[in-house]
Amino acid sequence: MWTMVVIAAIFEIGWATGLKYANDAMTWALTIVAIIISFGLLIIAASKLPTSTVYAIFVGLGTVGTIAVDIIIFGAPLDFGIILFVALLLVGVLGLKTVTGKKEAGSS
Repeated sequence: MWTMVVIAAIFEIGWATGLKYANDAMTWALTIVAIIISFGLLIIAASKLPTSTVYAIFVGLGTVGTIAVDIIIFGAPLDFGIILFVALLLVGVLGLKTVTGKKEAGSS
């Protein structure tokens, strides 16, 4: 199920980028498809896993990925502050996943 959250986050990166850069019918259509797939996978994952953790990981990975796409593909500026806060976000996401994983294993 966690793989589904990661795939949903990848599609989130696609639609978030599409919202900014779509400029014709085809790119808008792809953006809408990415939104549907992203939220569809998120709904399925949230029905089987802790919803708050799923959502936090989904948003965290989507944010980090969208920043990475903006920097790598579109040449957005990168500075120490961005690196610091993205690292903090990743630590939080990984921490939530680790804590949630331990609780799930302990409750079986």
